[in-house]
Amino acid sequence: MSKNYQNYIGGEWVDARSDETFENRNPTNWDEVIGVFPNSGKEDVAAAVKSAREAFDAWRLTPAPVRGNIVKKVGDILTERKDDIARNMTREMGKILDETRGDVQEGIDTAYYAASEGRRLFGHTVPSELPNKFNMSVRTPVGVAGIITPWNFPMAIPTWKIFPALVCGNPVIFKPASDTPLTATTFVEILLEAGVPPKVVNLVHGGGRRVGVPLVEHPDVNLISFTGSTAVGKTISKTASDSLKRVSLELGGKNAQIVMDDANLELALEGVLWGAFGTTGQRCTATSRLIVQDGIYNKFMDMLVDAAQNLKLGDGLKSETDVGPLINEGQRQTVEEYVEIGQKECATMVTGGNIYDKGACKNGWFYEPTIFADVTPEMRIAKEEIFGPVLSVLRVKSFEEAVSVLNNTKYGLSSSIYTNDVNRAFQTMRDIEAGITYINGPTIGAEAHMPFGGVKETGNGHREGGWEVYEFYTETKTVFVDYSGKLQRAQIDNY
Repeated sequence: MSKNYQNYIGGEWVDARSDETFENRNPTNWDEVIGVFPNSGKEDVAAAVKSAREAFDAWRLTPAPVRGNIVKKVGDILTERKDDIARNMTREMGKILDETRGDVQEGIDTAYYAASEGRRLFGHTVPSELPNKFNMSVRTPVGVAGIITPWNFPMAIPTWKIFPALVCGNPVIFKPASDTPLTATTFVEILLEAGVPPKVVNLVHGGGRRVGVPLVEHPDVNLISFTGSTAVGKTISKTASDSLKRVSLELGGKNAQIVMDDANLELALEGVLWGAFGTTGQRCTATSRLIVQDGIYNKFMDMLVDAAQNLKLGDGLKSETDVGPLINEGQRQTVEEYVEIGQKECATMVTGGNIYDKGACKNGWFYEPTIFADVTPEMRIAKEEIFGPVLSVLRVKSFEEAVSVLNNTKYGLSSSIYTNDVNRAFQTMRDIEAGITYINGPTIGAEAHMPFGGVKETGNGHREGGWEVYEFYTETKTVFVDYSGKLQRAQIDNY
C-alpha cells in the first residue's frame, strides 16, 4: 500500500485544495508506486505565498549567523541519514547508489558552506569624498523566494537554492519536480526538524503549468530561481519581466570533451564514460559531444566502444550496476527520437541504439548507452540537448579546430580538455565559451564552494553555488552617515 503525502503550507501539512493527486513511480520498476502526492494548483500557491509573506519580517530580523546555524543543523541531519535518503532517491529517480550518495553529500557540503556565509555576507566600507562622512554598503534580503527545481539532482539542487535563500533572510516556496516529490518532502521535513520556523519554508507539489506558472506570476513573489530546460527558462523570464522579478536561470547544455593527441587516453576514457553515461546522461553538464584529434581517433574509439559495451544496466541499488534507467517513458521516447535523427543524418551508430528490457530491466525505462561516430558539427545530434545516454563523436585535425567545434553551440555550460600541453590548457581556459572548464577531468564534478552556471542560452548570467549566489539572494543597500553637523553637497562642495 503506497503512502499519501501532503504539501507543507502555512506551518501545516495539508492536501491540495482540489484534493487531486498524482502517483510517484520507480523508473527501474514502473509497477512500484513510491507514494501519492498532491496535484496542487493556483489556490495552493496563493496560500503558500501568503504564508511566506507573513513570515518575512521575523525571518529577516533573525540574525544571519542564527539562520546559518539552523542550516548547519540541516547538514548534520543529512549526514546522519545520508544512506537512507540516497536509497530512496535511487528508487525515486533511478541513478545508481554511489551517485545518490554523492547527491546527498553535495547537500551536506552546501549546508556547511552556507552556514559559514551567515557570518560573512560582506558589504563594503569606502572613504567618502567629504569630511566627517562615512560610506558603506550592507546586504539585505530580497523577499519571498520561489524555488523551482528539476528531478535529476533532487537533493543537491534544492540545497543550492534554498540554503542561500534562507541564510540571506528570504522565506521560501519550494516547487520540486513531480518526478521526485519524495526527496523534496524528506528535505522539507529535515528543514523543519533543524529549526526553520513554520511559514518560512513552504512546499507545493504539482506540475509546471499548475504550480510553476502561478508561482512565477504571483505579484508577492520577489524572486525566482529555476533550473530546467532553456525553453521553459525563456518563458519564465518573459513572464517575470512584467513584475520585474529577480530571476536566476540555470538551463541546458551541450557539453563537449576534447581529447588531444598527447592526452592520457586511459584517463580521458574514464572521463567520457562518466561524463556521458553517469546519471544515464541526464545531467545539464553531461558529456554529449566528444571531440577527438586525428592522431588517436581510431585507437580511442576502439577503447571507447569496448568500454561502453561493458557497462552494466540495472537497478541502481545493486553494486554491480553502472547505468540506471531514464526517468520516465517520455524521456526514453525523446532519446529514441534523437537516435533516429542521428541515423537519418547519416552519423554512424557504433554501439547501442536500442531499448534495454532484458531480465530485471523489463519493467523500467532503460536504454543502451549509444555512441555515434562520423558526426559533423551541424548535425542536430551535435547541437541539441538530448538528456540521455547518447554520445556524438566528432573528429578534428587541430587544437584550434577542436575549440571552434566545441564553441559551435547555443549553449555554454561545461567543457573539458584532456592534454598534457600546459600552453593548450591555458588557451582552453581563455578561449572556450563556457561557464565551467575542466582540464584533464570530465565535464561533470561541480563543487559546492565554486560558482556554477553557464553562458549563452545556458542561463541569464547568475550563478549557483559558491560566493556569487549570495549576491542573487540579497539586495545591496548603500548607506551614508554624515556626522559633520551641516549640509554637505557631494560633487558641489568638495570641488
